[in-house]
Amino acid sequence: MLPSATLMLRRHYRCLLFLFLVLSGCQDPEVAPQQTLTLEEEQLLLGNPSNATADEGNPDNYLLLKAQYALSYSRERSTPNWVSWHVGRDWLGAADRQDDFRSDPRLPGGWYRVTASSYTGSGFDRGHNAPSADRTRSEEDNSATFLMTNMIPQAPRNNQETWANLEDYTRELVREGLEVYVVMGSYGEGGTGSKGSAKTIDQGRVTVPARIWKVLVVLEAGEDDLERISTGTRVIAVDTPNSNSVRPDWGSYRTTVDALEQATGYDLLSAVPLQVQLALESRVDLGPTQ
Repeated sequence: MLPSATLMLRRHYRCLLFLFLVLSGCQDPEVAPQQTLTLEEEQLLLGNPSNATADEGNPDNYLLLKAQYALSYSRERSTPNWVSWHVGRDWLGAADRQDDFRSDPRLPGGWYRVTASSYTGSGFDRGHNAPSADRTRSEEDNSATFLMTNMIPQAPRNNQETWANLEDYTRELVREGLEVYVVMGSYGEGGTGSKGSAKTIDQGRVTVPARIWKVLVVLEAGEDDLERISTGTRVIAVDTPNSNSVRPDWGSYRTTVDALEQATGYDLLSAVPLQVQLALESRVDLGPTQ
């Protein structure tokens, strides 16, 4: 996470650069034509929010790139900081839910690996970041979502109602001919599950987050997606408490990307041209919720 001073300096720099571009009559540097992406690159099209790296010396911002999603992992928290993925028609199919929760073998040796039973009896769900139902093209794709590096301790009502409603809405958009880029994460410490409040579970080895957030960038299905993101693109930002008293209507928790950046220290949508970022990140979505 970036220190607040660093975040403020970055925002100040972006505003000054934007003002310079306006006064000079210049345009943002053109985005290079989008090349054929690997599946891993597809999941990080919007950028790497925390500049995560696959470096064991960076244990609380450790990058894991998978064909199905990308994530920044925290060894201290034993949860992802954020997970990023793309949902289009190609990802939706008829594969069954695999339910094969398991440790992630790609974590460095010597790191604690959360197991399928680590959340048992805690009062919190094994809450997916990248949802199982977003990856039904094949059994392999679906199975990848059950790695414990994709999970957070999530209050049951938050997971099964509020978040499930938002996930269903995302896939409904795709079925209507759209595609969606998603970044989800969590922050803070201490949530309230079905057995009351807790800061950690699994004998203190897994941190329970206080807040859970998500950003969705919605586009018409097509090619060269990054180039097609404009100031008119729909961006949905949501920030919910990790509480069993959360309301099921996710729309009531909408916020701005700017607010999420302030809360987390991340640079969301960093691959999007600057002028477009400034417009999109300050806006609260007012679109439909179902």
